[in-house]
Amino acid sequence: MNKVKEETLDIFDDKGQWIGTEARSEVHRLGLWHQTFHCWIYRREKERVYLLFQKRHPQKDTSPNKLDITSAGHLLAGEGPRDGVRELEEELGLAVSYESLQHIGVIRDVSGEPGIVDREICHVYGYESDQPLEAYQIQQEELTGLLWIRLDELMRLLNGEISSVRASGFVCDEDGSVSGVSQEVGMADLVAHEKSYYQTVFKAIRKLADTS
Repeated sequence: MNKVKEETLDIFDDKGQWIGTEARSEVHRLGLWHQTFHCWIYRREKERVYLLFQKRHPQKDTSPNKLDITSAGHLLAGEGPRDGVRELEEELGLAVSYESLQHIGVIRDVSGEPGIVDREICHVYGYESDQPLEAYQIQQEELTGLLWIRLDELMRLLNGEISSVRASGFVCDEDGSVSGVSQEVGMADLVAHEKSYYQTVFKAIRKLADTS
């Protein structure tokens, strides 16, 4: 049986200076800084703004079954943020140009799980789309659903003002069948990005929605 070749990532020191390359598994094991691409899809409905979350596959090596950034992935060795736009097509079947994305910024984010320290230099973007959920073609090896959550409620959840928010969308069963879902989710159901990461993203999306 042929082994799948492991991804090789650029690694950086604490000052953000490039120091070499390393296999993805070692990057996570050793807690080395590396680059990722993040894109948050949002839509406006009258005065309300909604963020689209993906539900991570239960077999993912980090944060299985959690709700996460609409589309995200590692930038491989030698790649830059422009290359990350492929994640939207691979994960969601959404072909968009890099120029159509709205740049939010570069955010450092650290999370951890048993045996893993994930230190990311995140190149973060927004993208406004009112495409219906049924039009997305999700990569079921990576994610199992898409759910909308109101941005104002997410901000209140993050600030501890409420304990849960309503998430609505669809999930795919193991046999590939699709089911509509509407459920309450709390902070424990979201990938454990740093609070400062979420604060920066939520405020940026609010501003983008207000000015676009």
